[in-house]
Amino acid sequence: MLDIREVLPPHHKHCDELFSAAEAAAQQGDWAACVAAQTRFAAELLAHLDAEEALLFPAFEEATGMTQGPTRVMRMEHEQMRGLTEQMNQAATAQDAETFAGAAETLLILMQQHNMKEENILYPMCDQALAGQVETLAAELQQRLAAVA
Repeated sequence: MLDIREVLPPHHKHCDELFSAAEAAAQQGDWAACVAAQTRFAAELLAHLDAEEALLFPAFEEATGMTQGPTRVMRMEHEQMRGLTEQMNQAATAQDAETFAGAAETLLILMQQHNMKEENILYPMCDQALAGQVETLAAELQQRLAAVA
């Protein structure tokens, strides 16, 4: 049976790999490669955040009645990630290594902490709370993320 933990953590890893490629290209001063990698990373990350916010979080909140709990914190962190990703996009386009590196460093720390909370706390809670619909929901999430690739 497909569940949330089989779909979203592997996509976290995929986003991490794309992030690393963008960061490596920036460190090498290969701005064409950096812009290309950053564009792909940003698209995948934003699709991930949007899928969670459109599908997973509302289903979890409806099933549990918790709207001020973990999903609220995750949404706030998503907004921070969107802002940092936009800073990286602009810095890559401007070939601004210092700004890119600063935003990337902050985003990396935020993503690591965020993903750990989701993978160790929120996703298991979702799999449990959404037991009756988790397979359908996981398939919808998987389909949404595959559409970006």
